[in-house]
Amino acid sequence: MIRKKAIVCEHSNQRMKITFAAFFLLFVFTTKPLLGAANAAPEQVVDTSGKVVRAGANYYVIPANGGGLALASIGEECPLDVVAVQGYSGQPLSFTPVNPKKGVVRVSTDLNVVFSADTDCPQSNVWKLDDYDYAAGQWFVTTGGVTGNPGWQTVSNWFKIEKYEDSYKLMYCPTVCSYCTVQCKGIGIYVDSDGNQRLALSDSPYKVQFQRA
Repeated sequence: MIRKKAIVCEHSNQRMKITFAAFFLLFVFTTKPLLGAANAAPEQVVDTSGKVVRAGANYYVIPANGGGLALASIGEECPLDVVAVQGYSGQPLSFTPVNPKKGVVRVSTDLNVVFSADTDCPQSNVWKLDDYDYAAGQWFVTTGGVTGNPGWQTVSNWFKIEKYEDSYKLMYCPTVCSYCTVQCKGIGIYVDSDGNQRLALSDSPYKVQFQRA
């Protein structure tokens, strides 16, 4: 009688082990796609020829209405501000992702934007969001930022590229500082009293594409 109970108990334990193993495999196979989707990298940015935009390579930023982006002295000689120009492709610039080891540029990723032109100003050609201009009521994009060193000290130096309709848009929406309170807006155009088309935070973002220089 005791032997029969032992056999029944042994068979019961085997069934429990088989059931647990089946449940574990079911959990692994059903959750694996979800884990893969969560870790999927953001979409790669492509240029006007359909090729992937490379970190550190030079590109022209081409607005939907033509022209380009360039450096200009507005109000004071230095630092130089970022403006939209007509009649030519502007000045080439490059992108450096927050992880410099990444060789491609992806949407929704913090990056530094750097003009490649030589200037007489002591400041760098790295984009940054300027202090609030009370007279114009605008946040303008200027230069004088630094590359790398993500954190609260450099939070004004980080921008993003996002998909926008059939093209892209530039944004200021840094995520390099988890505890910082920052704005999250597109980069658009503000035409000042002198007719300069200055890049500034806007609810009407500037639609752009990227052409290899």
